[in-house]
Amino acid sequence: AMDGAPPPTSPTGLSAYVAVSQLLGLTLLATTGAWLGRYRGGVAWHSPLQFNAHPLCMVLGMVFLQGDALLVYRVFRHEAKRSTKALHALLHGLALVIALVGIIAVFESHRTKGIPDMYSLHSWCGMAAFVLYLLQWLLGCGFFLFPGASFSLRGRYKPQHIFFGIALFILSITSCLLGITEMLLFKISDSYSHFVPEGILANTLGMLLVAFGLVVGYVLTREEWKRPPLAEELALSMDFKTLTEGESPGGGS
Repeated sequence: AMDGAPPPTSPTGLSAYVAVSQLLGLTLLATTGAWLGRYRGGVAWHSPLQFNAHPLCMVLGMVFLQGDALLVYRVFRHEAKRSTKALHALLHGLALVIALVGIIAVFESHRTKGIPDMYSLHSWCGMAAFVLYLLQWLLGCGFFLFPGASFSLRGRYKPQHIFFGIALFILSITSCLLGITEMLLFKISDSYSHFVPEGILANTLGMLLVAFGLVVGYVLTREEWKRPPLAEELALSMDFKTLTEGESPGGGS
């Protein structure tokens, strides 16, 4: 940018949608806490309440933090690409750690109570989401964050990385919805159909999860809201391609 030029701004509407996504995200976290605190006794480790750490951690890690990690490239549009990549990877890594705590909580709780593991559709979808999310994070770090991958290899993998990023976000929300339904049917199956307050609150949480996913998805798929490459990034990309692929900056072989 030229000296004295006005600072770059975000496209019209982007900031509003990002703000709505964060409001929805914080509201769904508060709703999860309210459900567990008001109706399920709260959260405590190494106690009968250990299971409740599972839904809290999965909503926080696999939904809220994963969604925010996906939004990084839309929000930090004019910062250095390296810093944006690092923040993207850091948020995903933090989401994985929190989700792992949630998985440990449910397995330990099941073992303590003599409940079998991994038999429900929720558990299958949830474990698939976590394992694939971990693989996605490792591949992303290997291809984009650490040096070594060639320019053409990064270019070929990038579309897959973007697709599976959005797909795993959808799968994570789906797993949470299945988990909410499963928990309600286990805990209040006799009264759920009578529109009891706990059922209404949990259903509201489900709708907040859907709304959060829709807003994040909308921001991610608006073509004009994608992060534009900075001038120095374009120059570095061409230099990197020349060094690693033996091609001229003009693209000739």
